[in-house]
Amino acid sequence: MNQYATKIRLSLLLLRLGVFLVIMMWTLDKFVDPGHAVGIFEKFYSVPGVGHGLVYALAIIEMVLLVLFVAGVKKTITYGLVLLIHAGSTFSAFSLYFSPWDHLLFFAAWPMLAACVALFLLRDIDTCYTVGGKQARLAENNA
Repeated sequence: MNQYATKIRLSLLLLRLGVFLVIMMWTLDKFVDPGHAVGIFEKFYSVPGVGHGLVYALAIIEMVLLVLFVAGVKKTITYGLVLLIHAGSTFSAFSLYFSPWDHLLFFAAWPMLAACVALFLLRDIDTCYTVGGKQARLAENNA
């Protein structure tokens, strides 16, 4: 494996870990403070009356998805779902971007969205510390 391939794979690993960390914190927040998630559903998604039970169920589903994502399992599906979840989150707050100085922290969503897109587009070469990653590298070297 040449030095550029190694650097790219390490960079993709770091992007995957960074995206995992942010979304994992959002997921943990659903367990720690389900009322916060209820408020987000109401304010940003216009979905009133979401109960704590549904928030916990969504958090469990997210947790499973994130474990599969960070492990690099079924990348088209898991990377795609993480991308869609984050895109939904980013675009649901779209009106806040028109008053940037009041909502400056929301702009952090855009580089993370770019990271999610990059991971999805480069998922076939994101093999560093993924399930099946070693096999993918061996197959590539034998081609």
